[in-house]
Amino acid sequence: MAKVLLERIGSPVESFMDPGVYKANLEHMKRLNEIYLAGRKEVKDGWGEKYVERVHKKGKLTTWERIELLKDPGSNVFPIGTFVDFGLEFGEGGNARKAPGAGVITAFVKIENRYVVVIANDNTVASGSWWPLTPEKIERAQEVALRLRIPVVYLIDCSGLFLPEQSKTFPGKTGAGYIFKMNALLSAQQVPQVAGVFGDCIAGGGYMPIISDIVYMTEQAYMVIAGAALVKGGKSEHITSLTIGGPDIHVNLSNCADHRVPDDHTMLLKIKEEIAKLPGSGVKYYCYGQEPAPPHFDPAEIEGIFPMDYRVTYDMRQVIARIVDNSLFWELFPNKGQEIITGVAKINGLYVGIIANNQDLTQHPVHKNIKRPGGILYRDGIAKMTTFSRACNSDGIPIIWLQDIAGFDIGPEAEKVGLLGWGSNLLYTNSTNTVPVITVLLRKASGAGYYAMNGRPYEPIVQLSTPLTRLAVMEGRTLAIGAFRTKLDENFNIIFTTQEEYDQVKKGMEEVERRITEDMNPLLTSRQLDTDEIILLHELRPYLETVVEMTYQSIGYRRVKNPRIWSLHDIDALSGSIGG
Repeated sequence: MAKVLLERIGSPVESFMDPGVYKANLEHMKRLNEIYLAGRKEVKDGWGEKYVERVHKKGKLTTWERIELLKDPGSNVFPIGTFVDFGLEFGEGGNARKAPGAGVITAFVKIENRYVVVIANDNTVASGSWWPLTPEKIERAQEVALRLRIPVVYLIDCSGLFLPEQSKTFPGKTGAGYIFKMNALLSAQQVPQVAGVFGDCIAGGGYMPIISDIVYMTEQAYMVIAGAALVKGGKSEHITSLTIGGPDIHVNLSNCADHRVPDDHTMLLKIKEEIAKLPGSGVKYYCYGQEPAPPHFDPAEIEGIFPMDYRVTYDMRQVIARIVDNSLFWELFPNKGQEIITGVAKINGLYVGIIANNQDLTQHPVHKNIKRPGGILYRDGIAKMTTFSRACNSDGIPIIWLQDIAGFDIGPEAEKVGLLGWGSNLLYTNSTNTVPVITVLLRKASGAGYYAMNGRPYEPIVQLSTPLTRLAVMEGRTLAIGAFRTKLDENFNIIFTTQEEYDQVKKGMEEVERRITEDMNPLLTSRQLDTDEIILLHELRPYLETVVEMTYQSIGYRRVKNPRIWSLHDIDALSGSIGG
């Protein structure tokens, strides 16, 4: 019977890098990391200590305090969408306010040894109001839960839409109303949903928990179609939101909620009890008797492997060696399409397929005297990715894409070999594969190469960026050359007749380059939900452990083949890797 033979890859840092360069890279990453750590703190602090005190005076916990009590002791919380709306202000004039994290926390949290998707209104930001992109952020978390059949826990403390910006959250296809459709789709697919209402639950927020399987309310919580202020204005009735929609009504009369509890702490204990009733995780089963293991080489060393200059290459196999169990890897098609690395490894004891861009110069397949730059897609590499990912899809192996891609090859040879057709074949495969996919934008994510390597439009379960990520059609300098091509000669020098004309073109090119470079800032792509989370490079292994475990947690909703009958063995044998 076929066996999965994993081999050690990688080597100690000192064997392939100058110590001074490694140290300089670490210092550079440390400076970048500080920017994102400060940003995370700003988001987590919400509107500040004043609003934390306001929550505590009501006898309630802050949302982050609730999550910390909810999670298993010693486990970590893995947020997604941290930087949505980061740095933006909403409202007008002196009333303009920021919306840290779009006023909602979405995260992967381990509860009773099962991962759940937690969706929790941040009650330190406008009492948990919904801002522009809040619905989309909630829906993205629901999408992850739906596709992986992972339970959802809603921690609801929401005063409804931030009304001055209602036009950006209410009417669209993915506006607030789509949250409730996702509630229904989750229910239709039998994905468990547990809702805890801790306080305000008004209008759209009022609909959010109802489709959940189980709804809890604290004694100071209420769910209403319209709050007391609106009812007073519309009907001249002197009432409170609690009297018209508190637990007395919805637990005892309307049946819109199931249970009432005295306070936040009790609510969290009850939610944990509900999660404990669900089927256990399938992870141990799919480890096939082998225990998870850390990489043989320290994952934190990745931060020193990446060069300060994005144009400088590095050894991708050394990166892979620092994220997979025991640094063991089964590489397939090692002698074909060498600009791409494909193979199988384990992460936290679970099998994954890995597709990565090789940054080194590689041998031209026909012209032996020609070396080609890495990080570019050529015909054989594209065919290699297509074949490998289709086999992983057939075998039920989750795929991790490690992107550092400058784009497709261009020029006469690319057109003669039909690179457009080969690329379309890969895009078709990305579009129709059903196996869970995780995409990591390590550094460059350029042009159609970003699409071909399963970028966000091809619906990975999660797309992660790093502080080094440069997501754009092309680099700023290249785009400036394209924009001003008619003003340049064959060597891209400015054609001019007067100094004024030269200065004008030069200034225009510099402005385009500056703007495009700013647009590539990972904070911008994360702010507008073009990527799910910005992680630090030393966090890559923990995030991958978490998402990979989530892909194996629920049993029965997708095909997972025993490794003995993988089609990968067949293509490996036919490619000549196995001796006859």
